Amino acid sequence: MAATTAKRRVLIVDDHPIFRNGITQLINHEPDLQVCGEICSAAQALTSVEELKPDIIVLDISIQGTNGIELMKSVRALHPQLPALMVSMHDESIYAERALRAGARGYVMKAAPSEKVIEAIRRVLSGGLYLSEAIGGRLLDTFLNGRTNNVGTSTIEQLSDREIEVFRAVGEGRGTREIARTLFLSVKTVETHRAHIKEKLQLKTAPELVRAAVEWVNREANL
Repeated sequence: MAATTAKRRVLIVDDHPIFRNGITQLINHEPDLQVCGEICSAAQALTSVEELKPDIIVLDISIQGTNGIELMKSVRALHPQLPALMVSMHDESIYAERALRAGARGYVMKAAPSEKVIEAIRRVLSGGLYLSEAIGGRLLDTFLNGRTNNVGTSTIEQLSDREIEVFRAVGEGRGTREIARTLFLSVKTVETHRAHIKEKLQLKTAPELVRAAVEWVNREANL
């Protein structure tokens, strides 16, 4: 009797129960894959990696306690050999490159067909990279030709990972103290990030910052 090939173990980290349930069912229907855990927070994720020994971690940008980019950096520092795939609703033109820099091996939009998610998981497990054609082409162009220095532009891409996090929180209607509490930062640090965001996006006042952040969050929600 032929030996049964062991299924590759997938750890899901996402703060949306409906998505966790859906992707778990999708993965568990595959003959070579099996979800070994579903986690909603960064703290639980790090503990679960130690306990469950997954072959791959699939995570979102939005999770409890921090964001997926920061969690990815922690996972990479503690488990450099563990491959990771980012599956998120957030705009890949903003986050895909950041995810790769943080240590992820691929980025898939949640709106992508389910077969693309499975394809991405298998490719990352095999040691490859997975990106959409559009983002892959853009990153290749950046590598070959160098990043263009667009002096005077006011794009979100100029913001650091932490500034993006603060900008999103502002757009979600959170005040400085709440942002500081949820991101485990001091109020002064959040105020400094807000000042840098205004400077980079060429915004003069706090109301302009709030308006721009709300518009960006709403635009992302409608992608």
